Amino acid sequence: MISSWARPTGVGLRLVLIRHGEPEASAKGRCYGKLDVGLSDVGREQIGSVAAMLESASVDAVYTSPRRRACESAELLAGDVIVEPRLSEIHFGDLEGLTYDEVAERYPSLYRRWMERPTSVEFPGGESFEQMRIRVLDAMRAIRDTHSNQTVAIVSHGGVNRIVLAHALGIDAHNIFHMEQSHAGVSVVDDFDDYSVVRLMNASC
Repeated sequence: MISSWARPTGVGLRLVLIRHGEPEASAKGRCYGKLDVGLSDVGREQIGSVAAMLESASVDAVYTSPRRRACESAELLAGDVIVEPRLSEIHFGDLEGLTYDEVAERYPSLYRRWMERPTSVEFPGGESFEQMRIRVLDAMRAIRDTHSNQTVAIVSHGGVNRIVLAHALGIDAHNIFHMEQSHAGVSVVDDFDDYSVVRLMNASC
């Protein structure tokens, strides 16, 4: 993983980004942003491996999305977690719970634009990627202001992690899907005064 969990000199905040474990089978092939699904047995095992990896990390705080799959993951990592609604996955609105085939059938034009330019679509009854990006980065600023010179774990979603990583790397938002975010994948971002360093990306335990 990384050679040492000790924060290097000059690092003001170390972020440990963790995607929730595999969700239960009912979510497979569906749009599940706000849809509240829990972890599968495999997902619990995946997060158990993350917990073992973090035993020597001296994590000062654990934040989680309010979605059930993230909360269950966070609670397997720590007894005391902070729920931050701004760390939720994108809200698919009217598409929540639909399979991708159902979306393609019911909303063909929207589906085509979503597949071609995923960060440019606003979901009916939900939100756009830009709205999500703004709230996620607002949450990150609040966390940085609260936890100077600490290590903070954030248990959330693939979309949230991609936004944080893209911001740290200076990557255009349109390119975020070039970064894989696996279930229970772990990334590490170190914040210095005027720049960030990504130490680890999407490591599997």
